[in-house]
Amino acid sequence: MKRSKHAKPQSKRKIVRNIFIIIFLISITALILYFYNLNKEKQENENVLENIEIEQEIIPTENKSERMLQLEELQKQNSEIIGYLEIEGTNISYPVCQTTNNDYYLTHNYKKEKASLGSLFLDKDFDLNKPSTNYLIYGHRSNSGTMFEDLIKYSEESFYKEHQTIRFTTTIEDATYEIISVFYSRVYYKDEKDVFRYYYFVNAETEEEYNEYIENCKKASIYDIETTATYGDQLLTLSTCEYSRENGRFAVVAKKK
Repeated sequence: MKRSKHAKPQSKRKIVRNIFIIIFLISITALILYFYNLNKEKQENENVLENIEIEQEIIPTENKSERMLQLEELQKQNSEIIGYLEIEGTNISYPVCQTTNNDYYLTHNYKKEKASLGSLFLDKDFDLNKPSTNYLIYGHRSNSGTMFEDLIKYSEESFYKEHQTIRFTTTIEDATYEIISVFYSRVYYKDEKDVFRYYYFVNAETEEEYNEYIENCKKASIYDIETTATYGDQLLTLSTCEYSRENGRFAVVAKKK
C-alpha cells in the first residue's frame, strides 16, 4: 500500500501539538502551585498576634503591655524575632526578625521556614543592647498586598495624612513613631559621589552625623512634612523595593513620639 505524501507533516504537527499541550499543562500546574503557596504564606502571616495566647497568670502591667507579652510568647517560636511592626489601617502587621546577615529573612518567614515573601527584618548592624539610633527595617513587596506592599501607598500625601503613625513593639517598649519623611531612592554604585545612602545609616556616631541624616531625609521627601526629629530622638526607617528605576527603593522615616 502506498503511503500518503502528507503522512509525515501530519505526524510532525501531532508531535508539536502534544508538546504544546504538555508545556501548557506544566505551566498551568506551576501557576496553580505558585498562587497556592503565595496564598498559604499570606494566611500564615496574617493576624499573627491573634493566634498568640498569653499564659493566664501573666497579665499586662504598667511596664509590660499586652503586645509586649504576646511578643515574648512569639519569641518562644524563634528567638530571632526582635519586634512587631504595625501600621493601623494597612496590611502591615508583622513580626520583625534579625540575624547576622541581611539575606536570610529575604527567603524565610518568621518561623524560619522557606518562603518567597520572606519576613520583615531589622538590619544586622543594629545593636539591640544599646540600642542604636535607627531601626532600619526591610521587607519585600507582593502583588497579594502583603509585607511592605502597602508602604508604597505613602507616595500619596493623602494616604500619609490618614496614616501618620507607626507602632513598633519590642520586649523593652511598646512605642509609637511619627512619620517625618517619605522618599524614593535607589541603591547607588560605589563610585557615585554626593548621594544619600540612607540604607547605611543605623547608628549616629556624632550629633553632626545624626543631623545630616535628618536633613537629607527632609530634602528627599516627596512632600512637606512639618514634623522633624532632633538629636537623641529614636528613629525608625522602613525600606522596600520600588520598580520605576533600576535598584529602586522606597523609604518611610519616623521618630519616636
